[in-house]
Amino acid sequence: MWTDSHCHIPDDPSGDEIVARAAAAGVTRMVTIGTDRERSIAAITVAGRHPGVSATVGLHPHEATAGSESIADLVDPAPQVVVGVGECGLDFFYEHSPREAQRKAFADQVQMAAERDLTLVIHTRDAWDETFDILGGETLPNRWVLHCFSGGPRELHRCLDLGGYVSFSGIVTFKKADDVKAAAEDCPVDRMLVETDSPYLAPVPFRGKPNEPAWVGLVGAAVAALRGVSPETIAKATWDNATAAFRLSDPQGWTPIPDGGRASAGQAER
Repeated sequence: MWTDSHCHIPDDPSGDEIVARAAAAGVTRMVTIGTDRERSIAAITVAGRHPGVSATVGLHPHEATAGSESIADLVDPAPQVVVGVGECGLDFFYEHSPREAQRKAFADQVQMAAERDLTLVIHTRDAWDETFDILGGETLPNRWVLHCFSGGPRELHRCLDLGGYVSFSGIVTFKKADDVKAAAEDCPVDRMLVETDSPYLAPVPFRGKPNEPAWVGLVGAAVAALRGVSPETIAKATWDNATAAFRLSDPQGWTPIPDGGRASAGQAER
């Protein structure tokens, strides 16, 4: 069983089909992510329709000019299916919103997650120093995730030093993603998650096609290969980590992995 810790499932019949295909592939839990008011409402609706799907409410940096007040009523009080705030953060690559608007919306959502004891989901692109500056200057929530990790070991350890989880996407399967692969090798097994960020960033061999939660196992298998462990080991670890990071339910439990499929003690402790 796998958990896709970050995906974007549409609120229409195609979304129901996406969830069904994921479940058939052993992806029995998904967190569908809000990026503005409309998409946050859609995420809540999809999660309310599917027991294995949870939702977040968020304002993506591209939409920062709408202001965090545009989503605040969706978080307070949050429906039972809402497990997080975000994705929020900084994107200085596209800069679809002015940087100051991005900074304010990000800081507001950090505070929102902390006050409501929800998990914070962070997007950062070309803004590592500024992202960590804001995180260092705010009261952080108890649980937060740096999604679609695109840095290397240095950025990884800055995240870990602040108590965050790191979520690896299909980027880890890309040929030239050496920094991300090095981070996936180095990340402690109890702080990693896997995601698709669907419909974006499909993993190899589906790169260039619309991504789906059903393919998150390919991300996990790539991480496992880098670390020299079985995919089952990464599936189990990232399932448990998603349970803790988002306080997800674990109704089905886990069948113990045979000893032959486990990492060595040294590998399991990384």
